[in-house]
Amino acid sequence: MTGPEIAVDRSSPVPLYFQVAEQFAAAIQRGELAPGDRLDSELQLADRLGLSRPTVRQAIQHLVDKGLIVRRRGVGTQVVRSEVRRAVELTSLHDDLVRAGQQPSTSVLELAAVACPATAAQALGVPAGAEVQHLRRLRFADGEPLAVMENWLPLDPVRLTLDALQSRGLYALLRAAGLRIRTAHQRIGARAATAAEAQMLGERRGAPLLTMTRTAYDDQGRHVEHGAHIYRAARYALEVTVAER
Repeated sequence: MTGPEIAVDRSSPVPLYFQVAEQFAAAIQRGELAPGDRLDSELQLADRLGLSRPTVRQAIQHLVDKGLIVRRRGVGTQVVRSEVRRAVELTSLHDDLVRAGQQPSTSVLELAAVACPATAAQALGVPAGAEVQHLRRLRFADGEPLAVMENWLPLDPVRLTLDALQSRGLYALLRAAGLRIRTAHQRIGARAATAAEAQMLGERRGAPLLTMTRTAYDDQGRHVEHGAHIYRAARYALEVTVAER
C-alpha cells in the first residue's frame, strides 16, 4: 500500500519524525488506515517522503509506542485494532465487547472442581482446600487475544459447562441461573507479562499487562465468584467517572 498523503514542513520547529507520526495517527483515527492495513517499509517511506531512514524509523517507533501500529515478523508493520475501553461497572468483558461492536470469542483453558487455593478461599469466604469450580479462559476480541481470565466459584448453585462458557459471558450464565449479582470489590493493578502469558496474548515477554481481581456478591451478600484477570495494556483500558463529594 502507499498510505495517506504525508506532507512535512522542514521550516517548522516540530521534529520531522513527529510530523510524520502525527499524520499517520490522524489517518488511523479517521479510518483512512484500518486495522490490519500494512504500512510501507521504512525504505519505501523514506524514499516517498524524501526523509532519512532513521527519521522514518523514529516515526514508526513513536506509533508503536502509542499502541497504534505493531511490527510483526514476516508480515511487516500493521495498524492495530482499536483499544478496548471499558467502564468500571459490574459487567462481564464478553458483554462489554458486544456493546462496543466487537466480536468476542473464548477458548476455555480449564474447567474443573479443585481444592480452593488460600487467596481465593479467603475472597470467597470458604476454608482453604474446600472444593470449588475453577475456570481459566482466553478471551479474544475480533479474533485477537485480549485477556486471560481465571475464576473460582462455589460448586452450587450453578454448574458451568464448556459449551456455555464458550458462547456466553460468565455473568450472563450466573444471572440466567437465577443469581442476582449486586456488588463487587475490585482491585486494578499492573505488571509485566511472563513468558507463558506473553505467548498466549501475542505479546513480548515483559510487556505491560493490566490486572484486575474482583469478588462479586449477590443481593443477600453471599459470595458469587472471585476472579483474577490480566489484559493487554496496549489493547485495553479502564475508564472511571469521578465526582466531588
